[in-house]
Amino acid sequence: MTDAHLTRRTLLRYGAYGAGAAALAGTAASWDRLTGADIPGRDDGSLVVATLGPAYGPEAVRTLTEGFKEVHPDIKLRINAVQAVDWSDFFAKILTQIAAGTAPDLVYVATEGVQLFAERLGVALDKWVKRDADELREYFADVHPSLVESMMYEGSLYQLPVEFNAADMYLNRQVLDRAGAGFPAADWTRDDFTALLREMKRSSGSQFTPYFWTNRLWGGVVPWLFANGTNLLAESKAPGGRWLWDGFYPAAERRGRGGGFRWTTPQATDVRVEEAYDYLASLIQEDLCTRPEGGNGQNLVGVFSTGRVGVTPAGGFWAGGLHLAGMKAADYDVQYFPRWRTQRMQFGAAGYALLRTSQRQEEAWEFIKYAARRDTLMRLFETNQTTPARRSMLTADRYRETGPRHWQVFYDTLDKFPDTGPIPAPPQVAEVEQVLLKHTGTALASRRSVGPALRRMQNDLERAMEREI
Repeated sequence: MTDAHLTRRTLLRYGAYGAGAAALAGTAASWDRLTGADIPGRDDGSLVVATLGPAYGPEAVRTLTEGFKEVHPDIKLRINAVQAVDWSDFFAKILTQIAAGTAPDLVYVATEGVQLFAERLGVALDKWVKRDADELREYFADVHPSLVESMMYEGSLYQLPVEFNAADMYLNRQVLDRAGAGFPAADWTRDDFTALLREMKRSSGSQFTPYFWTNRLWGGVVPWLFANGTNLLAESKAPGGRWLWDGFYPAAERRGRGGGFRWTTPQATDVRVEEAYDYLASLIQEDLCTRPEGGNGQNLVGVFSTGRVGVTPAGGFWAGGLHLAGMKAADYDVQYFPRWRTQRMQFGAAGYALLRTSQRQEEAWEFIKYAARRDTLMRLFETNQTTPARRSMLTADRYRETGPRHWQVFYDTLDKFPDTGPIPAPPQVAEVEQVLLKHTGTALASRRSVGPALRRMQNDLERAMEREI
């Protein structure tokens, strides 16, 4: 695979990887979901941008298309909203398009795929960022450096983050009132969290679940690993990146920054990892939380809004979702993830990645800049369906209708906890996540299952990380 050309054989092999057991979001993608509508026609002179269909519906597509045309009437734009059930399905379809010779120019990529795309498919944005530095100063001044660093790989920047979501804790006010419990303090601990779950359980019926979480890389067991001062893979920083930090961020904000994250040696058998699993297993045994379930938690909005769930980890995207489900701003609230050994929290971000196969890279760069503009994001994220990457967009007016009361938590998770970082997503993230999901389910079958399951997880993670992408 070269910078300019990707062989069909390589792409087909890589596409099979993306669609099969090593699908990017950890669940096997189905090739038969691909329809003619998912593959744009051969080159018609348009700049083609691929987005995830459920996240970018017709209104969002219209907003981006019409707004971009006003700024760049000379660039023909087509946004291809790929209908996919999750990130794995989405990425598998993108890889199919590339193999078929109908690759988009830009792909909307979340943290799960940043390093994967950077390693094999993406183009570093460094030269354009340096060239247009004066134009971009306002953007970087409005975006937390942690989000930018999460879009870097081996010293280069591959995406401008436009949104993110940290794993904060949502609490149902109806359930808190029923339990006679107050809203937790910002520095609440794991023990405070456990005590609150017990109070909720005592005051509710048999169909009630105090704590609900989904078995996935974001918002699953990983936030508890972070809180206990550990991670699934050894974490460090790549060298480099000074060109960006020195050029756009003051000394206090660039201190400790590097050229992007590195996740390397598996550490599933680390004592702190086992402690986190033991804790979750104890909650399950005490009937304070569910066994880990797969999926993206979409079904959770309904049960949370009706008071059948008390607490769940979610990001700013839930403010819009709960509002659409009929919850008023006073019906729920959000607080930081509880402190254990640390109060480090995790997030995932997203932006547009430029593919090496694109013949319209200058035009694509103009779209990347347009998509990161404040006025663009103001129109695009009107319903609070995510947390904007731009700090200035989080205001009382934005959350007046949707809530929650403590909406400041969303960005303060970055501002007040500077070591908060992205979910572990190396180029081998697909297999890593599959291993995590598989063995997490086994580990939490009982307290006695934790140790053996983590040893098997360690072996599988070592094999996954040894594989070349």
